[in-house]
Amino acid sequence: MSIFRRLPADVRKSLKTEPGERVLTFAQSDVGHVVATNLALHLSDGTRVPYEEVDRASWDEEGLRVRTMDGTRHFERIAEPRMLPETVRERVNATIVVNKHVSLPGRGGVRLVARRRPAGELLGWTFVFDEGLDPTDPGLRAQAEQALEGVRRSMGV
Repeated sequence: MSIFRRLPADVRKSLKTEPGERVLTFAQSDVGHVVATNLALHLSDGTRVPYEEVDRASWDEEGLRVRTMDGTRHFERIAEPRMLPETVRERVNATIVVNKHVSLPGRGGVRLVARRRPAGELLGWTFVFDEGLDPTDPGLRAQAEQALEGVRRSMGV
């Protein structure tokens, strides 16, 4: 199959895009199309996932798996991925300004992530706590805030 195959017009029209958003690549899933634009990943169910909200995206022989920063998981069964995995990886990586794991006293650690919209402003910092840690624990959050201040000072961000 040619990588230059065009996205069907009805799929293109159904995308909920922002001004200036353009299609980069797409792949057919078992229930529709998954479309990567310059600003977001559009899933076959109509969900639009901006790249700055993607915590993790991975590809295996079963298909594409996406987890957002809020923990929502998406799966698309795709037989022929075309350029979709590479495009999603590049676009997600382009939103990351800082991604640093910091150990917390006696408790595991937290990943401090600064993200920005594609070619846009810094959106802020996100705490991604290690498995088993309670992100609502005020003491733990205070330690993470302190670690963040240290990282911001050292990196000038």
